[in-house]
Amino acid sequence: MRKLPVAILTCVVLFLVLVVGVLLTRSRGPRALPPEPSQNKADYRLKEVHLQEEGRGATRWQLDAEYGEIFEDQGRTVMKKVVVRVEEPARVWTVSADEGDMLRDSKDVELRGNVVLVTSDGLRLETARLAWTAKEQRAWTAEPVTIYRNGIVVRGQGFESRVNEEATTIKGRVRAVVTPGTLSPPGQSAPGRKS
Repeated sequence: MRKLPVAILTCVVLFLVLVVGVLLTRSRGPRALPPEPSQNKADYRLKEVHLQEEGRGATRWQLDAEYGEIFEDQGRTVMKKVVVRVEEPARVWTVSADEGDMLRDSKDVELRGNVVLVTSDGLRLETARLAWTAKEQRAWTAEPVTIYRNGIVVRGQGFESRVNEEATTIKGRVRAVVTPGTLSPPGQSAPGRKS
């Protein structure tokens, strides 16, 4: 008879030790975060996106991205590691960025993260964000910009270029630095430089 109460007491103590041990282990261990619900699920996911279109006159553009997600209802494509190349009769533009969005109907594009625009005639623009409005043929940003060309470095807060009007504006407080000896009159090369 005496063995039965000792056995019950032993079982109760073991049960309590087990429960306390489990509670202590869970309270000290890393908590697993519940997975975040996906706010927008893409209709299509693509690897190695390549789009190309003939524009007005002899202008052509090409868009390449490492990865893309298409949202049909929104008419929007989200891309990663984007490169846009525009070929005009007089020059070629290449723009690269970490990511971007393109609207299907308007062909408007917004690029974000390490945006670098380089032209075949020697211009380089760097910013964090650059938008393109296709209908207006307008590239713009409200972010800080740095522009390099022929020994001149120009910094400003914002940028706008209207391609059809061949007009470019650097906004905000503008600062320009000219490296001596790098400027030359049209048709001549700077001393020590070959054309």
